[in-house]
Amino acid sequence: MKKLFIIFAVLCLAAPAMAADWNFYGSARFATFWQDYDYDFTGPYNDDADLQWAQQGNSRIGANVKFNDQIGGGFEMSDSFGKRKLFGTYTFGGGSQLLIGQTYTPSALFYSNSVFDGDGDLLGVGEFYEGRLPMLQWKMGGLKVALISPNVDGVDVPALDVELPKIEVGFNFKTDMFYFDVFGGYQTYTAELSPAGGSDLDVDSYVLGGGVGANFGPIFAKVGAHIGQNLGDYGAYNPIGLNNAAAPNATFTDVLDNDGMGYLAVVGFNASEMFVIEAGYGYEEAELDTSNNTESATQYYLNCTINIAPGFFIVPEVGYIEYSEDVAPEEPNLTYFGAKWQINF
Repeated sequence: MKKLFIIFAVLCLAAPAMAADWNFYGSARFATFWQDYDYDFTGPYNDDADLQWAQQGNSRIGANVKFNDQIGGGFEMSDSFGKRKLFGTYTFGGGSQLLIGQTYTPSALFYSNSVFDGDGDLLGVGEFYEGRLPMLQWKMGGLKVALISPNVDGVDVPALDVELPKIEVGFNFKTDMFYFDVFGGYQTYTAELSPAGGSDLDVDSYVLGGGVGANFGPIFAKVGAHIGQNLGDYGAYNPIGLNNAAAPNATFTDVLDNDGMGYLAVVGFNASEMFVIEAGYGYEEAELDTSNNTESATQYYLNCTINIAPGFFIVPEVGYIEYSEDVAPEEPNLTYFGAKWQINF
């Protein structure tokens, strides 16, 4: 930990000498929620209720940096000083930009403002999300094309061949009243199962998605959706525990692909500069080839952002998360209520 503080201090002291413009920022976030679990299935469980009273893991500190008109970058660290973002950018003469490092991928949209579960935002429950990943990204206007570090987490095979990076494209168009987003991505690798008596299997995964939003005076609305194959292998964020990855068949000679989809809808009302009311719904499902079991989860929420002062706000929220009976292992339904407290500085 001392080394981290020393490095941070050196960066601060070195900034003037580098003649760069360092704009530091921070965000302290605290969750105060009551969670009521309903085990609506047979088993050695009892209904349970828990209090969450803790600093959120997505509290952060970081900086945006501008060295000159061409060179820039930024970094962001979590509350435990883990790396969230670290990247550099080079802006070409025509306005396009090359990014090198770790940040949000082109598929990250954030249509929802659900604050439960560490600012869950319906990510993985209707909204596709894969986190902040290392990449090379080219951006021009609303278009982004990224070559991303491939996801091989959790792959337990004798050998693994990865010959291509994950490829992802995103596009955003917006006006004062309307906007839309589209994105798509593809990843492939080969699992060598010959030593285990099987065949070499190609595991292909992809995602396609997007959404639209509109503002009608104080009222706003957003809808989004995605479909994909082997989203678990692709690296999709999966907080609800769906079995959404490919699997070998019984003889290890072929791949059973997993089909997934999700969608969400959000509506809100800007009652005043102090109050913003929002309601949302998200749905996510996954189904393995040759299986009749469709695992799914649904989330509903209602919240209100209360702006106390510039940079300080509280978001009370009530919601419900429901799991299908086909989820294995079975998960309890969850009713929650409480608030997130946040100060940006």
